[in-house]
Amino acid sequence: MSRDQQRQLGLKAAAQVYQQMPVLPDSSPETQYIRRLGQKLVATIPAQYSWPFEFHVVAQKDINAFALPGGPMFVNVGTITAAANEAQLAGVMAHEMSHVYMQHSAKQAAKAQTTGLLAGLAGAVLGAAVGGTAQELGQAGIQMSAQGLMLKYSRTDESQADEVGAVILYKAGYNPQALADFFKTLESQGGAPPQLLSDHPNPGNRTEAIEKEIRNWPPKKYAGDSAEFQATRKHAMGVKAYTGEEIAEGAKSGRWASLNRENGATFNSGGANVVSTSGAAPASTPGLPAVSLESVLPSRQMVAADLGALKIDHPDNWAVMLPKRRGESVTIAPQAGVNANGVGYGVVINGVSSNGENIDDVTRRLIQDLEPNDALQEPGELERITVAGLEGRSVTLHSMSPFAVNGQTEKERDWLVTVPKRDGRVFFLVFVAPQSQFERLQPAFEAMLKSVRF
Repeated sequence: MSRDQQRQLGLKAAAQVYQQMPVLPDSSPETQYIRRLGQKLVATIPAQYSWPFEFHVVAQKDINAFALPGGPMFVNVGTITAAANEAQLAGVMAHEMSHVYMQHSAKQAAKAQTTGLLAGLAGAVLGAAVGGTAQELGQAGIQMSAQGLMLKYSRTDESQADEVGAVILYKAGYNPQALADFFKTLESQGGAPPQLLSDHPNPGNRTEAIEKEIRNWPPKKYAGDSAEFQATRKHAMGVKAYTGEEIAEGAKSGRWASLNRENGATFNSGGANVVSTSGAAPASTPGLPAVSLESVLPSRQMVAADLGALKIDHPDNWAVMLPKRRGESVTIAPQAGVNANGVGYGVVINGVSSNGENIDDVTRRLIQDLEPNDALQEPGELERITVAGLEGRSVTLHSMSPFAVNGQTEKERDWLVTVPKRDGRVFFLVFVAPQSQFERLQPAFEAMLKSVRF
């Protein structure tokens, strides 16, 4: 996986966190403190080896923290209150940052011989349902569970993260023994929480390994505890936080996405929260590729495609891309309209079970998966539409295009159409194009939708 692929995968997962977990707003004392502490740790990493780290706080009682591929990192409120001092909290954060530095999630994906990561809407369209983003993240060792987001690491990964984390702590002026002390404190209180153990399998002799590593390092005067940490810890004890079970239940009803919006906790993938290395500009992802409009415009000649569950006509210069795995989407698009970051021009087709929900509820569930960060604008109103004699729903969504238009990043218009079948399945189609060019492709999109036969 390239650095850009890891970054994009991490941003997808981070957007899912804001949909499925309660996150404190950027203005909260806890988030502000965690970012200042994060800045101090990031500054120890040479710029050429660093990542665009960013820091967030989850209102969860359970003790845990996780860093996603490419740099997004989340610290539970329960971790802040469990740490005895700033060095211990810095140790947990340095350990998590080391997983990113060592690219452990990318190596998990390589072990699984993953292909087709970062398929854009073709992957993100189902969110936490079968396939889609959940499948992509799962292939990289990231899973949504009853306890929240979890990354699967090996004991070797943990040992490496301890070693690199110790270096980060030492260079930041903290005693690297603090990381081992944090785990010892948990064990003395009856053992580390199940979630922490499942995310971070104990490599064994953690304390001895760290002591052996730092034994011959030049002695230095380590930073003591800080008044800022103690004030933040005290404030965090009064923050409304939830158990993993409560969070899992709330995610089902969309409670956290709504609560986060009300509290002003919105995920910004544009780099506003990125913490840079000392003296360096904030890291950013490479520029988006450009494509000529002529290479993606649909021809007027239509041909039929038999997808089994449905048939649809499409421009003869657009290709039908069948899914590699069950649950993934079918994409019909010009070859030039798809890149490593996603589908920028074309249509994505898939289906979900209604689970007894009416078409409006299913459509809203899909909207949450398609627009996970609510960062651009609210989706349009649900409108009735007839497809192949069946009454469905139509709604316009927005995201960011994986292609640059006129050298600039561009909003993308995503036209979602859902169609319920009597057998409980709901088929949906997402017609995709950059906002400024959507109308040029709209006649072809409407002709394709009119041709659908079940």
